[in-house]
Amino acid sequence: MRAALFAGLAAGLAVIATPAVAQTSSQRVMSLDSCADQYVLALAARETIVGVSPRAAAPDSFLRAKAVGLPKRRTTLEAVLGARPDVVVRQWGGDARLTAALARRGVRTISLGDATDFDGVRANVRQVAQALNRGPAGEALLARMDADLARSAGAGQGRAAFYLTPGGYTAGPSTMVDAMLRAAGFTNVVTQPYFSPAPLESLVLKPPKAVVLGFFDLTRAGADRWGPGRHAALRRATRGRVVASLPGAMLGCSAWFAADGARVLAEAAR
Repeated sequence: MRAALFAGLAAGLAVIATPAVAQTSSQRVMSLDSCADQYVLALAARETIVGVSPRAAAPDSFLRAKAVGLPKRRTTLEAVLGARPDVVVRQWGGDARLTAALARRGVRTISLGDATDFDGVRANVRQVAQALNRGPAGEALLARMDADLARSAGAGQGRAAFYLTPGGYTAGPSTMVDAMLRAAGFTNVVTQPYFSPAPLESLVLKPPKAVVLGFFDLTRAGADRWGPGRHAALRRATRGRVVASLPGAMLGCSAWFAADGARVLAEAAR
């Protein structure tokens, strides 16, 4: 009799617990900017995504194919509330007022850090995965990233490399580009932190032995189309020195796919 009573009680508790688990694992999620889009598209179950940013399917969105068919929503309080998300993911989209307004209405906001290395990416992936109850998916993503990094290590053999964009900018320490170069075994010529204008005249007169191009696959109106990085003299000076040209989709956000960039550089170096 006592065994039967306990069995019935356990079964009843299981029935009560099941809807709660289902509700937790099917949280409605929305992303507010193109970088948050990448994390949501990679980690959230598709049926739980109630909105992505208007740029989720843009050419510089790494997971743009996954964004096809999903609702594109503006970063306004009305648009977010209309989508009725349980969780909102952002990096640079929205502001403190929007976050506070959502919090007052019971909507949780996950704010991603501005990762400048792969440890920062790991923290962002795990933050989103935990918030969406998608821990195994997050760890699988990181395992693939770490596998690419392991395959890329040391390939550049310490060769000096210079990064250049069509707009004439380069990248130094404290950037994801620098982390990619180092992950592939290159030494970054640039020692000034963050992004800065490239010394174009010096590049023409004394071009570096190895050049890594970024965003040259994107044809955009404005300065980049006729930017200094596309100058004919610079093209002549760097001819035969370009190790790789990384697509904008691989560079636009600090995320796990930076390891794909490191792998491309490593393969070119070998």
